Amino acid sequence: MQQTETSAALPGELPAVAAYGLRVVRGRHTVLQDISFTVPRGCIVGLLGPSGCGKTTLLRSVVGVQQTTAGHVQVLGHAAGAPQLRTRVGYVTQAPSVYADLTVLENLRYFAAALGMRGWQREDAVVRVVKDVDLASYADKLVARLSGGQYSRVSLAVALLNKPDLLVMDEPTVGLDPMVRRELWLVFQRLAEEGTTLLVSSHVMDEADRCDRLLLMRAGRLLAGADREALLEHTGCDDVEEAFMHLVQAASDAEERARRRAAEQSLPLALPGLLDQAGAPEAERAYFAADTVR
Repeated sequence: MQQTETSAALPGELPAVAAYGLRVVRGRHTVLQDISFTVPRGCIVGLLGPSGCGKTTLLRSVVGVQQTTAGHVQVLGHAAGAPQLRTRVGYVTQAPSVYADLTVLENLRYFAAALGMRGWQREDAVVRVVKDVDLASYADKLVARLSGGQYSRVSLAVALLNKPDLLVMDEPTVGLDPMVRRELWLVFQRLAEEGTTLLVSSHVMDEADRCDRLLLMRAGRLLAGADREALLEHTGCDDVEEAFMHLVQAASDAEERARRRAAEQSLPLALPGLLDQAGAPEAERAYFAADTVR
């Protein structure tokens, strides 16, 4: 149903992220295939899937640094990568994004200056993020001498300098010990409580329990987008890892059936789409790949 002028959603009511028909092709390889999803504001959304399934490409599309083949991504009411988003979106990459030969404070002051902060505004932002991610004890240390967990905190602190409305993180806890992972997730949860929207990728399924909503990916396709309870209810499983494997198997079976039908009828291969796909005004609705209900 079309919205009238009086019922149109205000910018603050739009989802933090809305992707429609997103497709990315590199050469002859389709990296992302017809992906659509929404991310409600003020929550933690976990993008889960095995390494190589397209999670990083999807996150790069959200922050606007990935060229897409088809589809559209809207972030905070603007097209992904729009100039208006430069100070509203924080991005923590997998690879280290800070300078190892500078101290923590030197890194933070450098990046704050790059964001246009000067004088007391810059120092205020640096002090705030050092406190936010608990780096006060290491502020004067060279980043090269920090542990992996401390290194991750510095990258996170840089992303928080501008108090972003949306924080996108690509496997920020990979390779960290359980205690450090737990401490980082406490930081993520506090940020969400303060109103920041977090989109966090991971291939560690037990991190799903820390998220408000889940996006499950496999081989460039989105298998499901739902909260944990809806996912478990839909699959009849006891935990997210079991539910993910259930969806993967269902998708594989459906793809094989589609290939057989295409071969028998000499038709192009058409993979099943999504059921109950959420639109922007209905960001909290659950959806699953049509092939996972058989």
